[in-house]
Amino acid sequence: MMELAISKQEPVRLAAALLMARAVQHRCKGAKLGAFADTAQGFYYDFDAVEPISEEDVAIIQQDMEQLAKQKDALSCRFVARDEAIRLFEARGEKWKVEILKEEPAAAAMLLIELGEYIDIYPGSASADPDVNCQELAHNIAQSLNQARPFFKLINVSGAYWQGDSQNPMLQRISGVAFASKQELAEHLSWQEEAQKRDHRKLGKQLKLFMFADEAPGMPFYLPKGTILRNELEGLSREYLQKYGYEEIRTPFMMDRQMWEQSGHWDHYRDNMYFSELDHHQFAVKPMNCPGHMLMYKNSLHSYKDLPIRYAEFGQVHRHEFSGALNGLFRVRTFCQDDAHIFVTPQQIEEEIMHTIDLIKEIYGIFGFEYTLVLSTRPLDSMGSDEQWEMAESALLRVLESSGAKYSLNPEDGAFYGPKIDFHIKDALHRSHQCGTIQLDFQMPEKFGLSYIDEQNNKQTPVVIHRAIYGSIDRFLGILIEHYGGAFPIWLAPVQAVIIPVAEAHAAYAKELRDRFADLGIRAEADCREEKLGYRIREAQVQKIPYTLVVGDAEIADGSVQVRAYGQKEQEPYELYAFITMLKGKINERAQ
Repeated sequence: MMELAISKQEPVRLAAALLMARAVQHRCKGAKLGAFADTAQGFYYDFDAVEPISEEDVAIIQQDMEQLAKQKDALSCRFVARDEAIRLFEARGEKWKVEILKEEPAAAAMLLIELGEYIDIYPGSASADPDVNCQELAHNIAQSLNQARPFFKLINVSGAYWQGDSQNPMLQRISGVAFASKQELAEHLSWQEEAQKRDHRKLGKQLKLFMFADEAPGMPFYLPKGTILRNELEGLSREYLQKYGYEEIRTPFMMDRQMWEQSGHWDHYRDNMYFSELDHHQFAVKPMNCPGHMLMYKNSLHSYKDLPIRYAEFGQVHRHEFSGALNGLFRVRTFCQDDAHIFVTPQQIEEEIMHTIDLIKEIYGIFGFEYTLVLSTRPLDSMGSDEQWEMAESALLRVLESSGAKYSLNPEDGAFYGPKIDFHIKDALHRSHQCGTIQLDFQMPEKFGLSYIDEQNNKQTPVVIHRAIYGSIDRFLGILIEHYGGAFPIWLAPVQAVIIPVAEAHAAYAKELRDRFADLGIRAEADCREEKLGYRIREAQVQKIPYTLVVGDAEIADGSVQVRAYGQKEQEPYELYAFITMLKGKINERAQ
């Protein structure tokens, strides 16, 4: 049966894409149509233009679209045979549309969109199903499109390889957003503006957290303040590792190729790995920590009484990414993975997975993150028997059902060695990020010959649970920067308080307070620069420091401070001991 539903291809976005295509062909003579699609909240159309389309052209195309929208030309749809559609587009010189059509089965019928002299093909509309009432379907879709009155905004123009293949010619892609109401569009644009303000790359530079250099593309350098953030995240994790019975370990950065072949990574992952040669042997820089943990388990004999064994590592890994895919801390070539591997008996699987879910919930709760769960099943490129995969997927499903948590299914997206539960957190702008994961693995313990002695004194193969909480500490940090907009909670902030003397005569007292705070474990700075008081206070706000303390003659005399919290306009007097008590309490409680 043909599956073509207007609800899947938003009519508002499709209508906007059609308006844009008409405007481009009117404005840019000789421009040929490529492919178009809707995205999460927008749409794009690729064009083969005679002259490059500039950002200035995009603004004019937006105006042309607005004029075309006012005309309210009637649109119609009808199904035509694939070959007839090919002839229509060949006659118009639309070679890219012809290429798309030729990829469809010869017996297929295509939904043709007609708007005056303009024609296009409805995406995903090929059908050879005799049970489909094509006439009724075409009428319903045309009706939906004619009723769609989009409110739209073109966002940018960029290059896009034809069909995403770098061996193909590059076309120009114009992207935009479209909504059914002016209010929805305004809300989205406001959201986009806020997202740009929170961009972690921009804030990372402004707050002096991290940098990148041409000498190590895609590899972040953490400045002192960024290093404090990373250390705080690791420190938080270590507290919970101890609470939940983990042992922290470290493994080498490089290991012999033979081991990666044994683990299965060579066959499934080598295109993403870096290599070197030592003593006439090929070595690989680790893209994952798993194999090293297998070797560590194998180093000793284990009884069923020892299990579960929980190994955790803050392991630096390296993965090859194309330069065009690099994106600040969100997509890098080296990152720290807060990885753990838990070795269990088959009878311990479900209890241990529930134990791990509880751990992740606790840590996410500190940041106030809401999250959803996704169960990913066996991918096409996998290893292991059908029986093992069935056992693994059933175990994860039972845990999710018994936990009462809401979850969704993502078929064929598991790891090559086992199914997984992924945690998708929502940030302050309601964007979803996949971070935590729990993966069940029957394969790797077998490949490494791992064993334990059971109650009958027989050798058995353990099952391994792979788990991460942050996933990548680097990426999690990027998420946090944007989630908080750089204004971190007091416990996480690199500088928790800045002390500003009114004049040079008060600088010694400001430094004395800074040192006293340091003795108490409070990260404080004294800003004694020869700048105006107002400038230094504003600078503290720009740096998003949680508390700014101003001290002058009166404060020195009575042992007090004038305190201005970040984002506030007014200062509040505090007795010094009371302020320190309040501050320490918030830090210790990890208050938001």
